[in-house]
Amino acid sequence: MPKTSRDLGAGSIPKLLAQLAIPAVIAQIINLLYNIVDRIYIGHIPEVGTAALTGVGLFMPILMLINAFAMLAGSGGAPLAAIAMGQKDNSKAERIMANCFSLLLVFAAVLTTVFYLFAPKLLTLFGASDATLGYAVGYARIYILGSVTVLVVMGMNPFVTTQGFAKISMLTTIIGAGINIVLDPIFIFALDMGVKGAALATVISQAVGAVWILRFLTRGGSTLKLRRENMKLSGEIVGPVFALGVSTFVMLSTESLLSVSFTSSLSRYGGDIAVGAMTIITSISQLVTMPLQGICQGGQPIVSYNYGAGNSERVKKAFFTEFGVCVGYAALFWGLLMVVPQLFVSIFTDDTALIDYAVWAVRIYMAGIFATGFQISCQQSFVALGQAKISLLMACLRKIVLLIPLIFVLPLFFENKVFAVFLAEPVSDILAAAVTTTMFFTRLNRILEKRV
Repeated sequence: MPKTSRDLGAGSIPKLLAQLAIPAVIAQIINLLYNIVDRIYIGHIPEVGTAALTGVGLFMPILMLINAFAMLAGSGGAPLAAIAMGQKDNSKAERIMANCFSLLLVFAAVLTTVFYLFAPKLLTLFGASDATLGYAVGYARIYILGSVTVLVVMGMNPFVTTQGFAKISMLTTIIGAGINIVLDPIFIFALDMGVKGAALATVISQAVGAVWILRFLTRGGSTLKLRRENMKLSGEIVGPVFALGVSTFVMLSTESLLSVSFTSSLSRYGGDIAVGAMTIITSISQLVTMPLQGICQGGQPIVSYNYGAGNSERVKKAFFTEFGVCVGYAALFWGLLMVVPQLFVSIFTDDTALIDYAVWAVRIYMAGIFATGFQISCQQSFVALGQAKISLLMACLRKIVLLIPLIFVLPLFFENKVFAVFLAEPVSDILAAAVTTTMFFTRLNRILEKRV
């Protein structure tokens, strides 16, 4: 395990990637458990599980927006900090980290106020019915009140990983997820709190994770220290952070718009059972995309550090190693989903009708999931290389240019409207991956030559 950022400039690339990516992948999977465990327990609440699961699924657009603002600071600041460290300017790296922490606190104040006040109206807009609105609002308002902890954990963890402390980053999520797994059945079933108990368990566990990560960055063994004197927001720092982080922000925030587009269309054409199936599909798709994000988080410090140091050969080797792992993982998961989707669907519900419906939908929706290995590795490598504009363009391509329009256009050409809505996903996955991969391979050498 590399103890300082200096090790990122030497040694075996595959070994470094494994040391950084494996903990990051584990951390991503465990972070996913915060929400998946909630859905698993909620889906099995006696008598009301299906309606409750659908209601909580309608909160996803708000959850994704909270995550998007967290990563606007984290994914925008961490690569810049790594580049500064590669240039041997740790003082600048600390200023970047502290400014990003201040941004997270500002985001928390604004988002908590807005989402808490407008939660009922937003959830109704997202497709909540009379049967599901109560569950959606009950879960949402408790989660929203604790959103500052989510922002701190998600936004500051990239600064831990980018210094080479991937195991510490992993422990942040392990601690929180372990507490969540223990508290969920106590609050949901033993204390009979239902969906509110699930939200409360998540908030408490995230709060513990936030305390852990802040303690490490202020008083632990972190190379970069979070210092009060660096927290005053500076336009010279915030501007580049926004410019670089906006691509990841767009990727995540458009997931929110995407979720609204899917749920509103599915509610119209297929009713609550189609929306419930989409909640399950979203959880399963995160089992693919979040580990891919973890692999890229592991590769990002290596790519960014060596790019800052002007070592083009190590940048290329790091990218191609990361690229191969991402493509292989996505292809493997695609095969499993095509052959045995019921293994994944049955985790979230024991309702036979919902299982049958979701299994059918998974095979359509996930038909192009293999392409995400190409898309995510190339798009995130643009971020690691500080290429804000092209990264933003590629982030917009899949969802804004392709997927969201297709959700509304394809049903015009198919008799089975629900099939057409689900089909929009694989079509956009494959087209976007082809364009992004071609763009990255044609631009990589030019990006590196400019740096040298």
